[in-house]
Amino acid sequence: MLAVSNYHYIRENFATPFPSIFGLTPKQFKKQLEELSKHGTFISQNELLKFKHEPFDKNYILITFDDGLAEQFQSARSILNGMGIPYICFINTENFTEKKVSLVHKIHLVRSQLSSEIILQNIQSDFSVKLSKEEQEKAKVNYKYDENSVAFLKYLLNFKLSFSEQEGIINVLFNQLYDEKEIVEKLYLNDEMLQVMYKEGVLGSHSHSHIPLGNYDQKDINAEFYKTQKFFIDTFGKKSKSISYPYGSKEACNSVDKIAKEHDFELGFSMERAVTTTLNENPLMISRYDCNDMPLGKSNIFAKTDNLFKKASTAKWYR
Repeated sequence: MLAVSNYHYIRENFATPFPSIFGLTPKQFKKQLEELSKHGTFISQNELLKFKHEPFDKNYILITFDDGLAEQFQSARSILNGMGIPYICFINTENFTEKKVSLVHKIHLVRSQLSSEIILQNIQSDFSVKLSKEEQEKAKVNYKYDENSVAFLKYLLNFKLSFSEQEGIINVLFNQLYDEKEIVEKLYLNDEMLQVMYKEGVLGSHSHSHIPLGNYDQKDINAEFYKTQKFFIDTFGKKSKSISYPYGSKEACNSVDKIAKEHDFELGFSMERAVTTTLNENPLMISRYDCNDMPLGKSNIFAKTDNLFKKASTAKWYR
């Protein structure tokens, strides 16, 4: 079986006026890796591809990162390399081709400086939108590590407003607080880091512009996949073998695996909290855990077992 632990921010200090950016310190990251090593064998992207046509021969652990952040290279890579642990880093290619900050990161940064109440006031001054009880429950599940008010704000932004509507609201606030060029240079991997990581065989795609793909029509999804694969061809000479779907929820992944296959992706990753028992059925819908779900995570769901594979749910989405 395969269990995947996914990460975003790895930094020493997460202090901001309003908590909005969460992750692990390098020390916490290393401790979790040490703990995960007790549960299975770490596997690389190329090694994983071998199991597309044959069963897993033992329990494996895969480490992944979303968003292509510079701190993943600066803080996490040295720890992983020092411990001999492979990984995949999924990048949004828009950050490099257009030198733009992804909307999701603009939201994180704005929320770090402004309260949820102020942001909601800005939204409600332009739109009349509310979450139903069902949507509120979905928000709690999707953003289980956030307070309800924050989870509701995230869900409203990500799933109730269109991409252009979100941009219209957040860009105004972001531009009042930050210089986009400076953030791009500071937040994301640079060209040298990208080349190093590609040569090490650890890069994959996180789509082009970090949108919840399953909420868009086929034409838009095709455009996302075309643009991100074009970047890989233009920059590295080959297409990306793997992709993680932005946001990773069931809705955000709906039907995208079939389109991903048409663009020559071989491995695809959701955020279904489960282990994957086989790649034979659908290697383009591999489940993942957030690192906080895993042993030593702040919401460790495996606290009462000495082997996470014994207690884990198995992947069921789109089987």
